[in-house]
Amino acid sequence: MERIAPEAPASTRNPGSMEPPSLRFPRLESPNEGIHSNHLKSASLGKWPTTAIRCLGLLTCLAILVCSCSIANAQPPAPPTKTPAVAPAVRQHLILIVGASGTDEYKETFLTWATRWQDAAKRAEADCTFIGDAESTAKDLEKLTTSLGEMISVETNEPLWIVFIGHGTFDGRTASLNLNGPDVSAEKMAELLRPAKRPIAFVACASCTSPFINALSAPNRIIISATKDGNQIQYSRFGDAMSQAIGGLDADINRDGQTSLLEAWLFASRRTAEFYATEGRLATEHALIDDNGDTKGTRAEVYDGERLKLGIENAEQLDGAQAARWNFIRSEEERRLSPEQRQTRDALEQRLDDLRLRKVNITEAEYLTELESILVPIAELYESLD
Repeated sequence: MERIAPEAPASTRNPGSMEPPSLRFPRLESPNEGIHSNHLKSASLGKWPTTAIRCLGLLTCLAILVCSCSIANAQPPAPPTKTPAVAPAVRQHLILIVGASGTDEYKETFLTWATRWQDAAKRAEADCTFIGDAESTAKDLEKLTTSLGEMISVETNEPLWIVFIGHGTFDGRTASLNLNGPDVSAEKMAELLRPAKRPIAFVACASCTSPFINALSAPNRIIISATKDGNQIQYSRFGDAMSQAIGGLDADINRDGQTSLLEAWLFASRRTAEFYATEGRLATEHALIDDNGDTKGTRAEVYDGERLKLGIENAEQLDGAQAARWNFIRSEEERRLSPEQRQTRDALEQRLDDLRLRKVNITEAEYLTELESILVPIAELYESLD
């Protein structure tokens, strides 16, 4: 292919080559031809040929026209359009609190449990705030107050997980979690969480913690305590099994590729009961879960697998339905859902759970009609992800 030489810069072009033949400057017939330009400036135009004068006029007009067009076109370029910054998506957040251990043995144990939760947070792609560095000069209650104030003010459907590992106390009226520095009571924790604008899971892996259910229970919250009342004051082992369950699939009862908070609580409750049975000891802790806001709590004994046992009285008042849909480490399929889609799916599944409880009180036709009105939207939601 024949190459085309690049056009020379304007300052080096031959002016005559760019002009039409009729406008080329004629060769001077004056005897002053070739004289220095300074002398030409003082020469009388009358000595120039008429054709040269006309051409000079035309060239002047053309030059003015070209300059005018160049100036008109030489407008400064419009500033580039700035793409608006996209705010980062809000993620689940874990506030992990390790309380005052009292002994080096307990300290090592508690830090082992805490490490499992931290590893789970990484796998869950959740943000994590750790409170409990005994070497820090700042008091844990101050750090907890600050962290909670920042996290509960975020308006989102992504849960805030608050996990306490350590010892608890109960004086007959007030239950508290033992921190490095001043303790935090159930009433104080309720005050700190009152303005919350997001779902909250509160997991107390310590003795004497059931009063926290009474204080913190509310809609859109899941409260778990290691004990069934404040008088179970002995060292609690519940946190060991709970930290194992949350980070793996050993507790995944329904084999859906993720461990729900309900499944983790059931796993930990049963493992803890097995420990006392194997050791031949009287069980000094019985974990509770509350997720319907009635402040009562439910024990694991009413469950068969991950479902309530058949024939349980007042089954609709028992807890666990919401916890069954909360997963700290989500499966790949679950991660494809947006928080809004997950909320829609959870509402439909709640209707499904309610329908199952009402099945014995309605006709088969009514049951099937309502079942279809639930299952079809669920199927359409998952189909929209493909």
